[in-house]
Amino acid sequence: MANQEIFDKLRDAIVNQNVAGTPELCKEALAAGVPALDIITKGLSVGMKIVGDKFEAAEIFLPQIMMSGKAMSNAMEVLTPELEKNKKEGEEAGLAITFVAEGDIHDIGHRLVTTMLGANGFQIVDLGVDVLNENVVEEAAKHKGEKVLLVGSALMTTSMLGQKDLMDRLNEEKLRDSVKCMFGGAPVSDKWIEEIGADATAENAAEAAKVALEVMK
Repeated sequence: MANQEIFDKLRDAIVNQNVAGTPELCKEALAAGVPALDIITKGLSVGMKIVGDKFEAAEIFLPQIMMSGKAMSNAMEVLTPELEKNKKEGEEAGLAITFVAEGDIHDIGHRLVTTMLGANGFQIVDLGVDVLNENVVEEAAKHKGEKVLLVGSALMTTSMLGQKDLMDRLNEEKLRDSVKCMFGGAPVSDKWIEEIGADATAENAAEAAKVALEVMK
């Protein structure tokens, strides 16, 4: 089977909420010699983007999003150990504190980005979903003096607005100069990142890992 056919099946499995079948497709792809990173970026993530676009267009609704997310989670259970195997020994990119903004519980992208950062040499502190800004600041303060990257996610415009408040708090606590700040999510743009004084954003999990490594150089 050609790799593109494999990627198309993985994409369709996510779009069609194939919770049980997606992990098996991942195993088949790995057995065929397809790298785990390609399975994610060229297959699964393409499917998640289609799902996100359909949700934005009101063609599908929250239950379908959740089922696609479950299919993605099941796939990552298969792929995460493979990503870990390919992680270079002794590689250390810094500490990534990852979280989903207060008022937001959409964690599909968050979990994927966290996994990709871990596979690219970051130590991870995952604060989870619906995280208060004061908790993020508190965690950043614990690691002052280390190489720290804050990675926040927000799917909704309302929760995205909290990113500006977080930047203000970091400045007030004199922590801004000791951390890099990267935010993602559907409503986040380069213009928004510039407006709030953050360092970077990315369109997807694979790009997020690359951008994060660049930011931390």
